[in-house]
Amino acid sequence: LDGVYNVQNDRVWAVSRAEADRQGAIHQKTKFPTKVMVWLGVCAQGLTEPVIIEHETMNAERYINEVLHITLRSGNRMLGDDWTYQKDGAKPHIHKMVQKWYADHFPSFISKDRWPPNSPDLCPLDYSLWNELAESMDWHKITTKETLINEIICSVKRIEKTKILHSVHDFTIRLRQIQKNGRDYIR
Repeated sequence: LDGVYNVQNDRVWAVSRAEADRQGAIHQKTKFPTKVMVWLGVCAQGLTEPVIIEHETMNAERYINEVLHITLRSGNRMLGDDWTYQKDGAKPHIHKMVQKWYADHFPSFISKDRWPPNSPDLCPLDYSLWNELAESMDWHKITTKETLINEIICSVKRIEKTKILHSVHDFTIRLRQIQKNGRDYIR
């Protein structure tokens, strides 16, 4: 379990390798770390329950069976029957079988043809809430996959409502910025 620390952009300036090591240049990583995938939904009413995917990778069938039923239940519980589902351009999300499932079950959704395929500027989870989740986790408690999953579930509940509302409010501002930039990324 290596946490979420990413040293890719870190630099340590030193006159020798030994000095660099003393300043923290060495970061150990597990060759095959324990991982889980987390799906989480967000709207002005709050966060959905997290869906933890422990084994293998996500495909269209798993996405429908393990994520979309919870998405539908959470959306209806939090927003009634008047809401729109937004997702990114990940392959399981844009598969034709999944697009049909959206059309058959959701009140409304943004089709793959109407949504930018890689739009982190327009995903509150990407530009704000994944970081909030990571910061709310007690990384010292995590020693096994089971404790990682438990800490994720508990940490989702600890994210402050004001942070969620702020990230959702920023969505509208970000839409306007992208429109102003000629539908390009926020700069």
